[in-house]
Amino acid sequence: MVTYLLKKSYLLKDLKQIEFQDLWGGHGIFTTMWIFGKPPKILFFDNHLKNLISSLKKYRIKKKSLKKDILKIINKNLSKKRNYNHLLRIAINKKIISISLRKRLKPKLNFNLKLVKFKREKPEFKNLKYKKILSYLTRMDNSQSDIALVSNKKLLETGTSNLLFVKNQKFFTPKKDYYEGNTYKFFKTKIKKIIKKDILLKEIKNYDEILLIGSGKGVTSVRTINELKWKRKNLKKFKFLSKQYDEVINKCNSYRF
Repeated sequence: MVTYLLKKSYLLKDLKQIEFQDLWGGHGIFTTMWIFGKPPKILFFDNHLKNLISSLKKYRIKKKSLKKDILKIINKNLSKKRNYNHLLRIAINKKIISISLRKRLKPKLNFNLKLVKFKREKPEFKNLKYKKILSYLTRMDNSQSDIALVSNKKLLETGTSNLLFVKNQKFFTPKKDYYEGNTYKFFKTKIKKIIKKDILLKEIKNYDEILLIGSGKGVTSVRTINELKWKRKNLKKFKFLSKQYDEVINKCNSYRF
C-alpha cells in the first residue's frame, strides 16, 4: 500500500482547490520527479517541466500561465524545512491539476521483472492511460519488482522506467513504442553509443545485464526474469551508470522557491 505525504487537486482555470482526483485513465499528461534532501532538490526539474508543458500542448491542453501555475502549486505544497526522499507527481488534464508526494523506495539488488503483454496508448507520451499498469504495480513490492511490457514478443519498457540491455559491453535499447524519460536522456549524454534494436524475448538469454533507469528507480539492475529463466551475469555497467548518476545527484542545485 502506497503512503502519500500529500494529495491535492486544483481547477486549471483558477487554481481553486477541490477534492483530490488522481486523473488516471483520462486525457492528459503527467510527470514524476525525484525530490530529495533539505532544503529540497528536484533532479532534472527544468527538463521535467519543459517536457510536461510540451506534451500538454500536443494533447491540446493549453493555458498561457500554465508554467507559472504549476510552479505556484509546487511552491505552495513544498517545504524548505522538510527532509525529502519522495516522488513528486504532477498530473494535468483539461480541467484539473493534481499533485501528490509518495515515499521513494530504494530498489534492491534482487530485483525481478514480470512479463506483461501490454503496450501503452501513444507510448511516446507520459500520458494518463495507466490503469492497467497500476493494477499490477499496486500488488507488487516496487523495491524489488516491476512489470516489463511486451508487445509482438518484444520488450518495450517497464511500468515505471526505461530499459537498457547490455551485451559484450555494448548498450542496447528498444527501437520504438516507449517514452524516453529524463533519466534516459541524461544517460544518452554519458554513453558513447546506445544501439536501437528490437529486444526479442527469444534473444534475452544473450544479454549480460538489464537495467532500469527512471526517476523512481534511478539505476536498477535486474537480477532475474523468471518466465525467461534469465539471470544477470555481472554488474559492470550497472556500477558504471550508478557512478554517473551519483555525480549528477551531487551537482543538483536546491529547488528555487
